[in-house]
Amino acid sequence: MEALVCIRSATLADTGIINRIIERSIRIGCAFDHRNDPLLVSDWVSQSSVDFISGRLADPAFYLCLALLEEKPVGVGMAEAGGEISLCYVQPESFRRGVGRALMQSLEGWLRIRGVQRFHLNSSRTAEPFYRHLGYQQASPAFMSGSQTVPLHKSLPSPD
Repeated sequence: MEALVCIRSATLADTGIINRIIERSIRIGCAFDHRNDPLLVSDWVSQSSVDFISGRLADPAFYLCLALLEEKPVGVGMAEAGGEISLCYVQPESFRRGVGRALMQSLEGWLRIRGVQRFHLNSSRTAEPFYRHLGYQQASPAFMSGSQTVPLHKSLPSPD
């Protein structure tokens, strides 16, 4: 039987673990995208520094959540009130256990409560099939940002 994924709001006390989850997910889970190029990895990881995370946690326009499996932090997600989903990272050993899906449901739910009808994110090539499985579609051509990035979006159905 698969363990239940619990999602909770992140706190300042979680900053270190959030940073470690993101870094490990990038280094191991996104190796196809950065091809273990040390400069690409360093640049990608630096975009989620402890200072960056702390700043977002203090800003009410952002929602950071932590995914737990058996009470152990294994994933992190972040959304901006304007509809941008800017983080969804899972520890590699927790891939395909429902963690990413639970994070995305929490992020999308937070955005829905704020009246957002269209969600946006930039995906790596590695994560693109996951997001497409969740109903995201390509919004514009892929572009290079160190590695290839695919802009995706998802619109909520109109209430009838």
